[in-house]
Amino acid sequence: MLGRLNHVGIATPSIEEAVKVYRDLLGARLVREPFDLPAQGVRVCFVDTPNSQIELIEPLGETSPILKFLEKNPQGGQHHVCFEVPDIHAAAADMKAKGATVLGEPRTGAHGTPVIFVHPRHMGGVLVELMETPADAH
Repeated sequence: MLGRLNHVGIATPSIEEAVKVYRDLLGARLVREPFDLPAQGVRVCFVDTPNSQIELIEPLGETSPILKFLEKNPQGGQHHVCFEVPDIHAAAADMKAKGATVLGEPRTGAHGTPVIFVHPRHMGGVLVELMETPADAH
């Protein structure tokens, strides 16, 4: 079931400041245009790497789930890792059958495909996003 690492999610209080780190210090050449994802309460910006992406996520509004993370980590930091799966509904059922806590129902993620999140307590302390592989992938 485990597919390609799609991205690492990095929470940040400022996408603009975070982009400077990836562009100026690490030499990132392709930084996508930031966009709002109101359904998830975040603003998102993807930074392409040779084999994956960094997803910069900034709170959007006072009810953003990222706010709680930033209260504990004011400078930001790694929020989640995202792996591709061929079928999100099968992956969610498989995770549940194996005793893992799936947080909510599949919903549309930043890549426009269905995603779920698996609770860190079942994933070695790491919040894991599973994302249905985009039709136009790779």
